[in-house]
Amino acid sequence: MFTGIVTAIGTIAKAQQRGDLRLRIAAPLDPARIDIGASIACSGVCLTVVDRGGSAGDAWFDVDVSGETVSRTVGGMWHEGARLNLEPSLRVGDEIGGHIVTGHVDAVGEVVRAEPVGDSWRFDIRAPKALAPFIAPKGSITVQGVSLTVNELADEADGACTFMLNIIPHTSEVTTLGGLRTGDQVNLEIDVLARYLKRMQTLAG
Repeated sequence: MFTGIVTAIGTIAKAQQRGDLRLRIAAPLDPARIDIGASIACSGVCLTVVDRGGSAGDAWFDVDVSGETVSRTVGGMWHEGARLNLEPSLRVGDEIGGHIVTGHVDAVGEVVRAEPVGDSWRFDIRAPKALAPFIAPKGSITVQGVSLTVNELADEADGACTFMLNIIPHTSEVTTLGGLRTGDQVNLEIDVLARYLKRMQTLAG
């Protein structure tokens, strides 16, 4: 489980296609605090550490990315040189600074508007029809592994929706979101509470 609070930006140093895709991710972390078998969210995708090394502040860890994961995430994101938002899984006693995040991508969205507003950035992101019922103004959503608040929402005729985000300078600096531009794709995960509420409503008829 995660909270959507990014702790570091990593870079894919090596990508090797085996049965699955093996990645080596370089990151300014302490390898002594990265356990084999631990989960790390990589731009919103929960992956399992299979090896690690390096030194404090200059670490690396290896993960395997299945074909299923590749097919359900942003196209082309798993290549050498790509930057990833990283968050280790929660430990007992850790602060929940964002909202509860599972690390399972629900869909890929598209940035349809990106423009500076004061010192911040406004991003309008189009989400597919399947996700629209789970997104609400002032609710939480995870974009590229980052816990964010939906400022505004517009439903569209085809059942999809477009939601607006305001990204403050700090978030732009400590995540990869500052580099997003119109036309880019992003990994989306809906709020787990919205998922359960929708299920309860469905069962209630």
